[in-house]
Amino acid sequence: MAKELGEEISKKPLIIAMKGHPGTGKSTLAHALASALKFPLVDKDDIRDSTFPLHQQPQGSHALLNHLSYEAIWRVASTQLHLGISVIIDSPLSHRTHLDRLISLAASAGARLLIVECRPSDEAKWRERLEGREKSWHKPTSWEELQELIKGYGGCTEYDVGDVPKMVVDTTAPNLGVEELVSSVVRFIASS
Repeated sequence: MAKELGEEISKKPLIIAMKGHPGTGKSTLAHALASALKFPLVDKDDIRDSTFPLHQQPQGSHALLNHLSYEAIWRVASTQLHLGISVIIDSPLSHRTHLDRLISLAASAGARLLIVECRPSDEAKWRERLEGREKSWHKPTSWEELQELIKGYGGCTEYDVGDVPKMVVDTTAPNLGVEELVSSVVRFIASS
């Protein structure tokens, strides 16, 4: 069903924008969706990882490198969309300005935009997932670091998405694996 939906959707490009804090399972779900739908995945972490040499420079600014990472994903996504290819964008989508940029991008490419937000309800599982994943120089590696990051957002991650269709998934729901989450997202896409 997912592959057929991917072919059906490809008549009009689609942006599936992942949203969620680190460790919520959004990258796992994004990879599974990209595989099931055969859509390219544009992952902010891939681009941010490539900025490591700049981060080591004294003038390397975390905020600037983060901004450049977003600029790169918008440009890569724009190229794909203007070629008529749907994309999945894996980023925290933590600021309303990021959503505004996606809305503008969708309009310029004649694409649809959907948001899939990963919000785990089981904090213990979320913490275990966060602290058990592979370490990265630009991601929180402990629950305390994540709490500091969220505090630093100052509530800006909670914003109204307006008319953009949005699905919130609980990535820690009992007896609900990645395959079931993919199926539910595919149904959401088909109904939107």
